[in-house]
Amino acid sequence: MYDPVQLRTFLTVAQTLSFTQAAARLGVRQSTVSQHVRRLEGATGRPLFARDTHSVALTEDGEALLGFARTILEAHERAAAFFTGTRLRGRLRFGASEDFVLTRLPEILEGFRHEHPEVDLELSVELSGTLHERLDAGRLDLVLAKRRGPQDERGRLVWRDRMVWIGAEGVRVDPERPVPLIVFPPPGITRARALEVLERDGRAWRIACTSGSLSGLVAAARAGLGVMAHTRGLIPPGLVRVGGLPELGPVEFALLQGRRPAPAAEALAAAVLRGADRLSRPA
Repeated sequence: MYDPVQLRTFLTVAQTLSFTQAAARLGVRQSTVSQHVRRLEGATGRPLFARDTHSVALTEDGEALLGFARTILEAHERAAAFFTGTRLRGRLRFGASEDFVLTRLPEILEGFRHEHPEVDLELSVELSGTLHERLDAGRLDLVLAKRRGPQDERGRLVWRDRMVWIGAEGVRVDPERPVPLIVFPPPGITRARALEVLERDGRAWRIACTSGSLSGLVAAARAGLGVMAHTRGLIPPGLVRVGGLPELGPVEFALLQGRRPAPAAEALAAAVLRGADRLSRPA
């Protein structure tokens, strides 16, 4: 009833919220993406996306299909691996952004290790800017990180969202005083974005807290020390959006492979892409 090719297209649109970006990631025409979605909607008898000329969003039935689609595709992958008889081996150095510490990325990695027990997976959790540097230096094989900016189109788009200002409930930013910032140290991409938009807006700022770990930043924010820039879909419990500050704009997360990809890198990349919608859900 449900074609795996169409399900893969559906998942990609759900993750990117863009028919254009989904087509680019899948290497097909946008008309093909639209056709796959229409056929899947015909098979389910339900609309899966609410879309207009400016935006794409999952319907309630689309949200329900996410889990089924992932399960079907995972079974497909396991069957293909079993009958081809290929067993991946070797070392895989994978770097993930601090942003995903509190998400369900560990579930994706656990599934990968279960399917490929002979792969020695080494995980590094760092700032996105640091991960880019380590990848460029040949010290990582695969990276899941923020893109460096709107002109950065390297890698495969995994997920797109917007950045927002967050803080403890009740925190207010006094427009007459410098904005108290809770930030990662350089070369944090989120830090650079926050400073850039404040300076462009002519807003004074001061650093209230610097930490290399997301847990440290969240603790400072919950204590009311200031505000932090963060991805809208990954707001930690106990923190809320804060208004009165300039827009931070969109953010994109991508998968990038090193110059000499490890044999297992493509398999892990496929697992991350298949489960990318889980990255926006708290653990």
